[in-house]
Amino acid sequence: MSDGSVQRQRRDQPSVPVLQEQRVGEILAAVPGREQWRYRPRRVGALWRNRTFRVVAVFTLLALCGVVILALVRDQTGTEGFLVGLGLAVLPVPVLMTAFRWLDRVDPGPWRNLLFAFAWGACAAALVAILANSFATRWIAGTDPANADTLGATVIAPIVEESAKGAAVLLLLLFRRREFTGVVHGAVAAGFTATGFAFTENILYLGNAFGEDQQTDSGFASATVTTFLVRAVMTPFAHPLFTVLTGIGLGIAASAAPGGRVRRIAAPLGGLLLAMGMHALWNGSATFGRYGFYIVYGTFMVPVFGVVTWLVIRARRRELRSLAVELPAYAEAGWISPAEPLALASMRARALARNAARRRYEAAGGFPGHPYHPAHAASFSPPGAKERGRAAARTVAEYEAFATSLGLLRRQARRGTADPDFAARELELLHHLWQRREIAGPALAYAARATHRRPPGTPHPYPYPYPYASVPYSYRVPNPYGGPYPYTDRQP
Repeated sequence: MSDGSVQRQRRDQPSVPVLQEQRVGEILAAVPGREQWRYRPRRVGALWRNRTFRVVAVFTLLALCGVVILALVRDQTGTEGFLVGLGLAVLPVPVLMTAFRWLDRVDPGPWRNLLFAFAWGACAAALVAILANSFATRWIAGTDPANADTLGATVIAPIVEESAKGAAVLLLLLFRRREFTGVVHGAVAAGFTATGFAFTENILYLGNAFGEDQQTDSGFASATVTTFLVRAVMTPFAHPLFTVLTGIGLGIAASAAPGGRVRRIAAPLGGLLLAMGMHALWNGSATFGRYGFYIVYGTFMVPVFGVVTWLVIRARRRELRSLAVELPAYAEAGWISPAEPLALASMRARALARNAARRRYEAAGGFPGHPYHPAHAASFSPPGAKERGRAAARTVAEYEAFATSLGLLRRQARRGTADPDFAARELELLHHLWQRREIAGPALAYAARATHRRPPGTPHPYPYPYPYASVPYSYRVPNPYGGPYPYTDRQP
């Protein structure tokens, strides 16, 4: 994003108060102790307000659902089928979780939320789906035996399964509102929920396929391989794609202005109905003839998957660009440096800043004036250098995360969707940044210069392109590979 476009966006938006530079000492002195910091909305009821009680209660419930669902699956597949299905069903899970976590890199949500979503999908939603689908199919079979399976797959299953999976995203929106700010968070939570649901469902399908192969003495040659290829290789994104539509609807509702009541109701309902419709079409593709599955897969599923992926990535880029619009207000007030907003709006600059801080602190304490270089890591890195380097990179990553939360919080305030305690949350986030600025500030300044994202006229704190290596050449150890060191011996 160019500087001109950023300035135009800032002029077009209403102003939001920002803590001023001249009050830094007074403001920081008034910040309560860390044990009193609160990032969670208050709950009704003294017992439920206890964090330990809530965590134990929720995960105990999910564990009980998990025990029941595993017993049901094992009863249907047998012990051998269950173990084979479990081993094969787990293979696509890391790939899907990594993909959704990548989408969440700009403002990553806590792992506890994502683990809750996955556990809900794998345990609670799967248990509800198995019980409700079985009951509904038996009820339909009593009135229309010929069409019981078809109606169960195309009508009952989409409604029950998408409602059960969407409940996890809705719970996160209601009880983790501060960590659920828009479309990206909704899509990621929905993706983790659907990944857990598909994991349990794949155990059931693969275990049953293995049982069929065992009865026909065909081993892995037919049903098991075919089921694995269809469910884990060709369509691992099917369940996540359906539920992501619900997550996008809830994300739109989360970012809606207080007066947008219609949007808050219509977007989640529309996303849920789309998810159910796509799920019904997918399940019903087997009834469209011999090539119905391939027609639906090629002409509908893949294009919709591409469109939804593009929409989520576009929302992710908008979050990044919003940092270049919102954070300059804090740079003008003196809380952050002028180069940081543009650096924080680039994932490449963020990674470069973490790497720069890590290398600087790995080199700290070595020979006088010797810059860190990978070729000398074993010979010249002092004891504990790698630990210090990792700690510095972690500090920069924390700074980036808090700055992102601050920018998105300010965007919420502009839209009128911030909580009433906006000022208190802003103060806590600024205090986090202030504690880490000595390490993160120079690293982000270097990253902004290296990626050509520094505001015009901003001086660079180091005279050499390589960070923290501005020392005369005569004090350096000669390069054992011959020639000058990369980056360190070239003048800008």
